[in-house]
Amino acid sequence: MRKDIHPPYHPVVFRDLTTDTAFLTRSTVTSERTTTWTDGRTYPVVDVDVSSASHPFWTGRTRVLDTEGRVEQFRRRYGQRPDGGAR
Repeated sequence: MRKDIHPPYHPVVFRDLTTDTAFLTRSTVTSERTTTWTDGRTYPVVDVDVSSASHPFWTGRTRVLDTEGRVEQFRRRYGQRPDGGAR
């Protein structure tokens, strides 16, 4: 591997704003903001909107985004043929 071409890889705290959960991991992401972790050290903190603590796949909670069926949504958007039939 060539030297001095990769960004620095260091500990970073990722904080999920939805659930107020924080994870300490290593990353190349940098941030001006810092936080003190449970070990007493100060680390850069990056706020994220979705993490494994709030994502529906990992939490088992599904969200219903579309309450209408696709056919009803199509008919509402484009209307129905005057004769009421299909082509």
